[in-house]
Amino acid sequence: MDHFELKNGVLHAEDVPLPLIAAEVGTPVYVYSRATLTRHARVFRDALGILRNARIAFAVKSNPNLSVLKVLAAEGYGADVVSGGEMERALAAGMDPDGIVFSGVGKTAAEMRRGIEAGIGQFNLESEEEGLELAEIAASMGKVASAALRVNPDVDAGTHGKISTGKAENKFGVPFDRAAAIYARLAGTPGLNMRGLTLHIGSQLSKLEPLEAAFTKVGGLMEEIRAAGHTVTHMDLGGGIGVPYKQGEVFPQPEEYAAMVARVTGNWGVTLMFEPGRVITGNTGVLVTQVIRVKEGAGNPWVVVDAAMNDLARPALYDAWHDFVAVEPKGETVVANIVGPICESSDTFAMARTIDTVERGDLAVFRTAGAYGATMANTYNSRPLVPEVMVDGDKWAVVADRIDPATILAAERVPEWLA
Repeated sequence: MDHFELKNGVLHAEDVPLPLIAAEVGTPVYVYSRATLTRHARVFRDALGILRNARIAFAVKSNPNLSVLKVLAAEGYGADVVSGGEMERALAAGMDPDGIVFSGVGKTAAEMRRGIEAGIGQFNLESEEEGLELAEIAASMGKVASAALRVNPDVDAGTHGKISTGKAENKFGVPFDRAAAIYARLAGTPGLNMRGLTLHIGSQLSKLEPLEAAFTKVGGLMEEIRAAGHTVTHMDLGGGIGVPYKQGEVFPQPEEYAAMVARVTGNWGVTLMFEPGRVITGNTGVLVTQVIRVKEGAGNPWVVVDAAMNDLARPALYDAWHDFVAVEPKGETVVANIVGPICESSDTFAMARTIDTVERGDLAVFRTAGAYGATMANTYNSRPLVPEVMVDGDKWAVVADRIDPATILAAERVPEWLA
């Protein structure tokens, strides 16, 4: 459920008509619904209420907007971060440092040091080498860093290859058959408090079976590590639950997910940690765009919109589907191709799709754009960086400015030997 609905024939975000935002901010523009964001955060949190000790760290990479993070902080969420920049955003949003988990394959020494200084709750280690470096840094500061070892369970998540992270050939975590020995060596290292295991097998999962298989496998590893005399108090089960991008798609509900977790982990006796991202923010946002023109094609007409692959990269990267609907539908449909203005054939949002009939100047939206949308935007072709708006009932505000080409150009320098 979301709060983007037709009212008197016009698509609204909560109580704000989207044409009003488009007129004042321009297009393309991301629009988020606070009510939808809050609802999704509470539904996921409440579903996990059947678990004895559960902590949620929102995957900041899915939507790092400061206002989004502040809403989630108010709902008691922590943060799963994968860079120093994301960590600073989480801290600026008021998230409890102890609720911040630092993941990611390539943490730098400077990022580790800053995380220790900030007092973040846990580092998710991707390798033994990283653990030794973290221990050395912490010891040099007179500190002890809490950490979990990321394990690659070699489980196929059944998702797109570009967002699969739990197979043996993926770069994430340590090989399953070496994990117990690596954990044992790190557990005895000064400066390091090894307290658990972590895994994440992929994003946009449509079934629970791969997750259950991975959790069961890592649960066995936990018992092996404990049997060797080491402590395991925390198990980070990652994220990955998908959301429907097409009408009619069915994905696991948070309640089903929580019931599966309870069944698998009931006797673990640990604090369970979760890193949801897309399932929280996916349906909270749309990308509003304007039709530049409709041109005749060899087959279907081409609907050229002012949003492009630099504003919404998922279709170009993953052949991803986003529903495309008119803001003021006329009740007619057409089969058309939807493309942006970037000088790349990959700047294509849909081919031969049945959509609302649109004309030059009409507004439309790409739905389910609240996750991995604005955060992946760039300025290719010297285009502006897309702005973001948040709606709360009948109020709305720009929560990230459009950064125009002149501002970007002003940050560049010509050396005097080229002047």
